[in-house]
Amino acid sequence: MKIKPLGDRLVIKREIAGEKSRGGILLPDSAKQKPQKGKVEAVGPGRLLDDGTRKALQVKVGDTILFTNWAGDEFKESHGENILLLREEDVLAVLG
Repeated sequence: MKIKPLGDRLVIKREIAGEKSRGGILLPDSAKQKPQKGKVEAVGPGRLLDDGTRKALQVKVGDTILFTNWAGDEFKESHGENILLLREEDVLAVLG
């Protein structure tokens, strides 16, 4: 399934959470923190402004970004992977 975001929304694939703590203890799923870093898979056309033009997005497909912990909405794709849909304003930084 190909997802095409609308407006200033982004499709993000989160990085995978670590299986072990720094001390080497295996973590159950309930104890893992969701990573706040991910890769941009798709971008929308940009936000529609009052004058009818679109404001271009600052991120592009392939960028690795940092975002807030509770940003966006998470969905499960048909083949079982989780994706995150969020607005560009929830992006904190682009990693180089």
